[in-house]
Parts: sequence; C-alpha cells; structure tokens
Amino acid sequence: MRERATKAMAIREYLARHKKLATLVAIGLVGLFTVGMVVRARSAGPQYITAPVRRGDVTAVVQATGTINPLTTVPVGSYVSGTVKYIFADFNSRVGAGQVLAQLDPAIYEAQVIQARGNLANAQANVRNLEASVVAMEAAIQTNQANLARLQAAAAYARTNAARVADLSKQGILAEDQNDMVQSTLAQADAQVRAAQAQLNQSRAQLNQIKAQLQQVRAQVEVQTGVLMQAETNLQYTTIVSPIDGTVVARNITVGQSVAASLQAPNVFTIAQDLKRMQVYAKTDESDTGQIKIGTDVTFQVDAFPTEVFHGRVSAIRLNAYTVQNVVTYDTVIDFENAAEKLLPGETAYVTIPTGHASDTLKIPSATLRYTPELPRPELQALYTRYNIPTAATTSHMGGWQVVWKLGSGKQPEPVAVKVGITDYSFTQLREGNLKEGDVLVTGQTETRTAGQTQGQSPVAPRFGGPRR
Repeated sequence: MRERATKAMAIREYLARHKKLATLVAIGLVGLFTVGMVVRARSAGPQYITAPVRRGDVTAVVQATGTINPLTTVPVGSYVSGTVKYIFADFNSRVGAGQVLAQLDPAIYEAQVIQARGNLANAQANVRNLEASVVAMEAAIQTNQANLARLQAAAAYARTNAARVADLSKQGILAEDQNDMVQSTLAQADAQVRAAQAQLNQSRAQLNQIKAQLQQVRAQVEVQTGVLMQAETNLQYTTIVSPIDGTVVARNITVGQSVAASLQAPNVFTIAQDLKRMQVYAKTDESDTGQIKIGTDVTFQVDAFPTEVFHGRVSAIRLNAYTVQNVVTYDTVIDFENAAEKLLPGETAYVTIPTGHASDTLKIPSATLRYTPELPRPELQALYTRYNIPTAATTSHMGGWQVVWKLGSGKQPEPVAVKVGITDYSFTQLREGNLKEGDVLVTGQTETRTAGQTQGQSPVAPRFGGPRR
C-alpha cells in the first residue's frame, strides 16, 4: 500500500511539473479520434470504380457463328427406281464429270426398250400399208374418172341421136317405136354417167379416209418414237454418273438397296465441286447487317485448329431471313481459299467481321456508358439540369448522345453529355463531349461495410445499374 501511494504521488508531481505537455497530448488524442471518425464515416459511403479517358485505336466488329460449305454442292439423285447393283465411288472419292458412280439393275428397263421398239416397228408398218392403199385408191380414182368421161361422151352422142330421131319421127319419116327406143337408150346412158360419177365420189371419199388413217398411224409412230426414247432414257438413267468434277462428300446407298423414285428423286450422292474454294455462311443479327459491307476482309476460327486464324472476304448478304424465337438473322456469305484442304464442310466457324475503324482517337470505357449513380430519380434529374444534359442523352440516345459520369474535384461523379461513335465493346470512340485524355470516368461503384455491420460481414457487391426507384 505504501508503495502504491508513493507511485501516485510521483505521478502527480510529474504532471504538475509538465502541465503543458499533458494538455498537448490530450488535444492530440482528441484530434486523432475526430479524424478517425471522419475517415470511417467517409469509408462507409460508396466507393467508385474508375477508368481514364485514353487515346488510341478503336475497331468495331460483328461476331457471329457460321458453317463452312463448299462453293458448289451438287446432290446426285436417281430418276428411276431399281435395285442398286454396283457402286463405283465412296466417301472422299475424287470423280470427274461423266464418271460412273453406281449402276441400278437394268433388266426391266431393257425389256421396256425392246417392247417400245416392237410397237414402233408395228406403227411404221401400218404407215407403209396405208401409204400403199393411198396409191391404189388414187389409181382407182383415175380409172373411174376415165370411165366417167367415156360414159359422158356416150351420153352426149345418145342425146344428139335422140334429138335427131325425134325430129324425123315428127316428120313421119321414122316410126314412133324407133323414137321410143332411142329415148330409152339416152336414159340408160345418163344413168350410167350418174353411176360412174357416184363411184368416182366414193373412191375419193375412201381416199380421204385412208389419208386420215395414215395421219393417225403416223401420229402413232411419233408416239411410239417418244415411248422408245423414254425407255432408252430410263435405261440410261440406271447408270448414275457424276455431273461435275469434284469430291464425293456423301454416299446414301449400298449394294442391294432398293431406290424408289416414284414421288421424288432420292439423293444417292452429294458431290462438292471444289474444296479448295469454300464459303462460310455466318448467321448475323438483323441489327448488324446494316454495318457489314461487301468486300470486307474478315477473320474466323474453327474448333479443329483453335490456335489458327483464317481469313476470308464478305461476298454477299442473302436476302432470305431466318426467324428463330423472334430473333431475325441473315446469312452473310464469306469466301475463302482452302488451298491445303484443311477445313472440311460442315465445320463451325467463329467469325469476326470488322465494321469500322478509328485511329488515334479519344476512347472511353464502354462500361461507363452503362453506369448511373444509385440516386433517386429526382436527384438525377436535378443533376442533369444543373450540368445542362440534353434530353436525348438520357432517353432516346438519338444522334449517338449518351451520358457518362466524370469524377469531379470533390471526388463525386458529375454527368457529362458525350457523342459516341464506333465501339469494340471494351472501348467506345468519343466524337464530341467535354472530356479530355486522362479524365477519370466512373464505371461502377461499391459500398463498404458501415458501422452498423457486424464483424465478418462482407461489403456490398459492386453496382453498375441504373437509378433507384
């Protein structure tokens, strides 16, 4: 006890002798406490994620996936039905135009050819028979015409003689009986003339009938000629040949298989004309087609060669649209050389199509265009009004105007209206706006643990979204 009292007395004597020093220490402790509270209060507010305005190049691209296809692919079908008897080509076979690929059993088509030839020969014989009948009938008509002329001459003589006898009979020189006999002879002559005329008309009618039959038989000859040509053509179709020079990429038949071509021609082979020149059909979104230009150099990669980059050129944007789950896409055709034939038909290509380039330009992080402070809407509108932000920058973005947030001198974000250009999705070209190289822009924010949080709680996750409502 005595020792404790002695120590207390010593401390009081020390403080009495150093009173000014004790006062300064107390003031310093209070100041440190105050600064600590301020720092702690500030650390409880939002912490901003920032990135500077830079100068450099910006290249805008469209990325899409597509399928590699040969420049020309020809499906080879079978026009006739039959059983596959021989196959002379297989997968990856190189074939030439006119080369035999397969053979169907031709027996039934050979029989049809023989039958068609017989029917044609029969029709041709009928033609020759009727042609002979025409000649014979024309000769008979000439005979009937000569006979008619003879009878007409005889009738003319009988008419003259009858007139003469009638005059003599009126004069009483000849007897009435003789006159009657002459008149009867005249009537017989006229009847013979009419009979010969009728026979001549009948012969002419028969000639016309034979000629009509001849025309019908000649038409049958043409029909049978067509039937024979069809039968011979069907026989030729039993031999399946390649229409082009190329490579067989698909074979859909085997020996002994029945090929039915009753409804449509079945596809038995698929031939790619040239695997050294190929195309990529890239599915591009409708919003990107307006930026893609014909002749643009593009790059693409495939899973088979993940470390290699291949080059091509846009040759067309096809007008046929595809709609899948309300997403509209178009085929962008990209031509490329495949000299080593490394790339195969059907492979998936990951295509990058440049749509614009800006060199040595101011560029801002694209993330800053998506950031808006976590403030109530009235406060945001007040800030927009204070910094003269146009309505188009905050709503419709017409003309490329948007809003970014610059970290001001008070370490608080300030809105800035900017007009942007092309983008590569990481950076966006700055065309107009009150920004310069090195300005710090806000791309997001986080909130640290506040005094009310218990030890061990994690800070609030970063926020990159719009204003609170």
